[in-house]
Amino acid sequence: MSIPDYQTVMLPLLEFAGDGREHSLREAIDHLAHKFRLTEQERKELLPSGTQQIFDNRVAWARTYLGKAGLLSSPRRGVFQITDPGREALAQDPKRIDVQFLNQYPEFREFREHKKKPKETQKAEDEATGTPKEILESQFQNLRSELESDILERLKDCPPSFFERLVVDLLVQMGYGGSRKDAGQAVGMSGDEGIDGIIKEDKLGLDIVYIQAKRWKPTVGRPDIQRFVGALQGKQAKKGVFITTSKFSKEAIDYAQKVENNIVLIDGEMLAQLMIDHNVGVATEAVYELKRIATDYFST
Repeated sequence: MSIPDYQTVMLPLLEFAGDGREHSLREAIDHLAHKFRLTEQERKELLPSGTQQIFDNRVAWARTYLGKAGLLSSPRRGVFQITDPGREALAQDPKRIDVQFLNQYPEFREFREHKKKPKETQKAEDEATGTPKEILESQFQNLRSELESDILERLKDCPPSFFERLVVDLLVQMGYGGSRKDAGQAVGMSGDEGIDGIIKEDKLGLDIVYIQAKRWKPTVGRPDIQRFVGALQGKQAKKGVFITTSKFSKEAIDYAQKVENNIVLIDGEMLAQLMIDHNVGVATEAVYELKRIATDYFST
């Protein structure tokens, strides 16, 4: 039997989790490989990059998509478990679970819309009729979006002290704070669920930026930004950055844009994007070079 695609894996994977117990991804891979009667050679087939087995990758993606739809949960790191919506989905006795099936769940639609892909690109992906370059770019955005989501989940669960170090590392990578040692001394003045402190705007210390970071899950509202502005004024500071793992309310954003102080708001989504862009907390898994004809070389 040929290796099934990740959408074909979804229903058997959910059925495997239907016993209600916690399972590891490795357990699921071994069970499904047996169910699909894969040969040892098929199980060992690698992605073109050579970094992972094809079947393992597809089972992992099936688990991710079922999780985004709320049919599977991760009660603790490294394991997954069926949810009540997952049991209800199985009770429908579906013949197949795929992306079209998962679109009935608001959480999954929100996850897909978060990728912000053009409609024509999304259609090309769903119908597999796009050009190779369209599909490549679309899948790159899929992978990046998934990484952003994973980073944000980790950030919300990390200890305050770890979050403090992370923010320092990110600011230094972005060119703030001078050396890592200087930045570490300037940031982390209070340990109240986040970071409050000052950091150099440049390596010469020509100006300073007041930093407040909150490892929160609730939305940051206007009163929080007002208190931040008050802290800026108390220190006679003109520039500030408010970093949170959650989101800012519309009122908070509007207020920040109207005050005289130069305030930058970084929500969880932007924080994850900055971490990827500046290689903080992420590692390069593979590099693909997309080449074209060098027309100058062939010109006579």
